[in-house]
Amino acid sequence: QVQLVESGGGLVQAGGSLRLSCAASGRTVSRYAMGWFRQAPDKEREFVAAIGRSGSSVYADSMKGRFTVSGDNAKNAVHLQMNSLKPEDTAVYYCAATLRGWGTTSRDDYNYWGQGTQVTVSS
Repeated sequence: QVQLVESGGGLVQAGGSLRLSCAASGRTVSRYAMGWFRQAPDKEREFVAAIGRSGSSVYADSMKGRFTVSGDNAKNAVHLQMNSLKPEDTAVYYCAATLRGWGTTSRDDYNYWGQGTQVTVSS
């Protein structure tokens, strides 16, 4: 089993950047594919980005070119660099781990979840 803790959220102006981190404990993150999801008030939790065990990544269309997911095996962590943030990016961002080898976009494929970190983008 793996425990996940997100950090790095906060308040930022539109056009700004934030870097979210997800620290894993219990098992090495390299055993899992890791994903990022987000949930805005009164909306479904949606896929943001994921990175597979091979290092390959996949992004939701609206995040391509703005967000970058990366793994840090030395620190047993994954990161989400978010640039050119927009007010519609405001949400709670969750880190998740899946025993599947690839970065799946379906939240039902993920076995472990963090508690989330709030990102607020002001206009």
